[in-house]
Amino acid sequence: MAQTPEVKVKHAVRTILDEHGVYYFCPPANGYGRQGIPDIICCLDGHFVAIECKAGKGVTTVLQEREIAKIRKAHGTAWVINETNVGQLKEWLMKIEDLYGKLF
Repeated sequence: MAQTPEVKVKHAVRTILDEHGVYYFCPPANGYGRQGIPDIICCLDGHFVAIECKAGKGVTTVLQEREIAKIRKAHGTAWVINETNVGQLKEWLMKIEDLYGKLF
């Protein structure tokens, strides 16, 4: 069974998170939860991080934008990751690790 482009992005993100030992989970996309919640929820050195995965020119929905705005207003980090910027996630994690190592 072929993977969709978005599933490939999610897999790439999870692989990077695993490589860096980041705690994360993927909320189930069903009718029981709140709509618009990002695909991957993480905790990195005590910081809340949410990642919405998109493929190609996929854009966030109004409900996803609402959730992303709420996360950022609460001083969490929310990213929209696709094939073109998935490498930036790895760079960001490496910078956080460098900073965290220097602080402790």
